[in-house]
Amino acid sequence: MVEFTKQVGNKIGLHLRAAGEFVKIAAQFSSEIRVYHGERFANGKSILGLASLAAARGANVRIEIEGPDEAAARKALEALFDAKFYED
Repeated sequence: MVEFTKQVGNKIGLHLRAAGEFVKIAAQFSSEIRVYHGERFANGKSILGLASLAAARGANVRIEIEGPDEAAARKALEALFDAKFYED
């Protein structure tokens, strides 16, 4: 299992469009992906689950990935955060 924390850097936060971008990438991998914000967590392959976390700009989210392609999934998801979900 790999675990890392990233800060939500796009202007609107983890809203439906950003969650959709996350899921689009997460769905390419067979590993399980969980996203935590505070005491709440969501399946990383669920748009509504991710949006319900209500992670605003500047929020830190913790991502856990477990499975055979976890390293590649981490690299792809970190790149998405670094690109600010392709919004800014």
